[in-house]
Amino acid sequence: MKKIKTLASLSKIIKQAKKRNNIIVFTNGCFDLFHYGHLVSLRKAKKYGDILIVGVNSDSSVKKLKGKNRPVFSQKERVSIICSLEFVDYCVIFKEETPEKIIKFLKPDIIIKGSDYKEEQVVGYDFVKRYGGKVVLLPLVKGFSTTEIIKKIKNENLKDN
Repeated sequence: MKKIKTLASLSKIIKQAKKRNNIIVFTNGCFDLFHYGHLVSLRKAKKYGDILIVGVNSDSSVKKLKGKNRPVFSQKERVSIICSLEFVDYCVIFKEETPEKIIKFLKPDIIIKGSDYKEEQVVGYDFVKRYGGKVVLLPLVKGFSTTEIIKKIKNENLKDN
């Protein structure tokens, strides 16, 4: 996929984009079970800038964050879904539990997260504020949470047995 990039290849892209005064937007997530809430959030994120870069947690990172039975889908599958969205410009996979390294490397103009966070809790908040960047919190789409969807599926399976 042409949209999947390493930090090194993103560096060149970002340099060129900044020369053109493009606004770089960054968001990240596990996207373990891609759902409508993810779709809406990513579409809204793109509206804040010219280039949308999405950090996707690696399989090992998701396992550390969410538990031994996760991820539901492999990083290859998750990144393929994210990259298929026309409004996503680039994806980068990260192995760490947070995207701090990516944020410090890319220096995005805007970091987007869901409103389940407070601004100060967002990884990279202090860093982007120092150079004039900002954090934008998007409202969550009610009724869509990977954890809740998994619970619902498990409950349905219990009813069937």
